[in-house]
Amino acid sequence: MSIKLNIMIVALISFFVTLLITKRLIKVFNKKEIGQKILDIGPNWHKSKEGTPTMGGISFIIAFICAFLYCIVVLIIEKNKAEILTAISIVVFVLLNSLIGLIDDLAKIKKNKNEGLKPIGKLTLQALSAVIFLACLKFSNSINTIIKIPLINFEQDLGFLFYVVAFFVICGFINAVNLTDGIDGLASSVSLTSGVFICVVAITIIQTKGLALVGGTIIGSLFAFLIYNLHPAKIFMGDTGSLFLGALIVSTSFLMENLLIIIFYGFVFICEAISVILQVLFFKITKGKRLFKMAPLHHHLEKSGWSESKIVVTFTFINAIGCILAYFILI
Repeated sequence: MSIKLNIMIVALISFFVTLLITKRLIKVFNKKEIGQKILDIGPNWHKSKEGTPTMGGISFIIAFICAFLYCIVVLIIEKNKAEILTAISIVVFVLLNSLIGLIDDLAKIKKNKNEGLKPIGKLTLQALSAVIFLACLKFSNSINTIIKIPLINFEQDLGFLFYVVAFFVICGFINAVNLTDGIDGLASSVSLTSGVFICVVAITIIQTKGLALVGGTIIGSLFAFLIYNLHPAKIFMGDTGSLFLGALIVSTSFLMENLLIIIFYGFVFICEAISVILQVLFFKITKGKRLFKMAPLHHHLEKSGWSESKIVVTFTFINAIGCILAYFILI
């Protein structure tokens, strides 16, 4: 069966499962009054969003499992043992991060405030998931320790050091996606461009069912979720969804055997994370001054007068440009 057909089937499965589950979640959570708490330090106009249903990422998890089961059946029929092991590695990694996000969201609901797991506890769990993922890839012989620096054609086999670099890339990127999920439709829309890029690469360059599974799931799930998540959002993805997307997108850089290419097709996420790091460093160095009106970057633009829709469109366009650059680097 062709890669194109597999992507189409996985995307359709993800779309309809996400659409149905999300619609159901909105009804159930509204009825049970399970909604998002808004931080007092955030933009004051976000207070109107308080009570909006959260944990919409649950629909991603269910859609992903359905798509994975389809993919496994195809790989078993084709007797493709190598790709089965790789697919299982990705699934374990993604579900672990989704579970961390779900626990965090449930803790926020239980405490009735926008504070879930302690940062150190959350980072520890994410670090554990990264170690398990890298170990699974190593066990399945699906990892290449050669590091490639885009644009300058530099390649170097780092050996064990590659795993150290990969560990920090994984943890950093997952949290970058989490930070980006701050306004209606932003993380979803930007992730969608990454999903399209992944599918194009799966069709034209890599030719693997594993990459098709990831890309098709992202596209199908997010097209459905955006129906309810664009401004004004009827549901938020929560950490359940943002950690899911972060894990899913970063896993593809290993399938492409080009870890650092994620700098381009995840460009906006990385910029958002850097804005937070710069804000914290500047605040400490200047003893109280701020580089941005508020971090991450999308909140700075909000406070500068940008509408949520303008930010979403601009950031999505920028990440799409990054995806195009990444494609031409790979070919």
